[in-house]
Amino acid sequence: MSRLINRIVAAIVVVAATTATASDWPQWRGPERTGRSAETNLLTEWPAGGPKVAWSRNDLGEAYSSVSVAGGRVYTQGNMADENGNGDNQEHVICLEEKTGELLWSVPLPTGKKSYAKGKRGAGPRGTSTIDGDYLYTVGAGGTVACLEVKTGKIVWHKHFIDDFGAKGVPTWDFSESPLIDGEKCIVTPGGKEGTIAALNKMTGETIWRSTDVTDAAHYCSAIVAEVHGVRQYIQFTKDRLIGVEAETGAFLWSYDGTANRTANISTAICIDDLVFSASAYGTGGGLVKLIKDGDKWTAKEQWFEKKIQNHHGGVIYVDGYIYGTGSNTLLCLDFKTGEIQWQSRGAGKGSITYADGYLYHLGENNTMCLVKANPEEYVETGRFKTPSTSMPDWAHPVVANGRLYLRDQNLLNVYNVAK
Repeated sequence: MSRLINRIVAAIVVVAATTATASDWPQWRGPERTGRSAETNLLTEWPAGGPKVAWSRNDLGEAYSSVSVAGGRVYTQGNMADENGNGDNQEHVICLEEKTGELLWSVPLPTGKKSYAKGKRGAGPRGTSTIDGDYLYTVGAGGTVACLEVKTGKIVWHKHFIDDFGAKGVPTWDFSESPLIDGEKCIVTPGGKEGTIAALNKMTGETIWRSTDVTDAAHYCSAIVAEVHGVRQYIQFTKDRLIGVEAETGAFLWSYDGTANRTANISTAICIDDLVFSASAYGTGGGLVKLIKDGDKWTAKEQWFEKKIQNHHGGVIYVDGYIYGTGSNTLLCLDFKTGEIQWQSRGAGKGSITYADGYLYHLGENNTMCLVKANPEEYVETGRFKTPSTSMPDWAHPVVANGRLYLRDQNLLNVYNVAK
């Protein structure tokens, strides 16, 4: 009898470690890739020094990766020493225990290499791992896409954007994608003449299709899935434009280049019904298009364009008919359908935002964290504190899951209790 009980308990532990809950954050920009947490009953004000720290780590290596939280575990990526303790430049996927931050496993990517980052913006992975049941999917800065078992970190399969998919090369600031899992498909963006987007069998890594009639180079964005006019499609920001391809076949549907710049297209698009918003920085801005389908012909018709919403890489959030996001140095609120600016405020400055329980978590790249009401009438700030910082800009997006706020800055990960 005791053996049977032990087996039942073991089975429960395994399920708990691999099954995501409604309050988890299993991928880039949360459960639905919208930057919105399902959390409720969170603090509406913070003390002067910020919420209480639950735990922290300072050994995660160089990276701009954010975190995923699922099944009692926290996943991230970083440039770390190899299994023999040599060097600090091999890309690793890292798994931590959610309650305490204890390291459960750390696995180097099979073709992990020193980051190809140019200039002075730091090395290490840029993407955020996607958790899907018992498996994790990730893209490294050098172009490795891999599937791992969440329980052990065992590598199930791996491919390389250049060697296996013919990508022209590593983008200037590295591959910065977070894989999209849709049903049985793993969607990634190697770019290049063989097809910009690739749909892979998520269990084997084998190619299901390539978007062969779209051959744009990859930039620094992660795709979303949407159903518009009855057609399921993947929407992605390439080096040249925003595109939509058919989910079943990868066939090209539509494109819009009004918000693209050739330096760095980064922010993930937002799709509400038949309306799609995208934005970029470097003097460009944000715009909304309406997708129109006439027979087999698709058109993306611009509805409005606003230069002030020059969202670099911090993301934009849609809440109840309004969008919130940073421009070059301010947080803005715009009417989603008209583009009319409702308000703008310095807040924490240029940075990234996440939404939870009626509030925006606005993290400035200067390591200032603000709590702001998602209120289209006026800017209302109810909390602010300085986070521990490194010498690099704070670019990893904040995550809110299971009553905690996760802030990653290079090798640092600080976790705060934000539940009431």
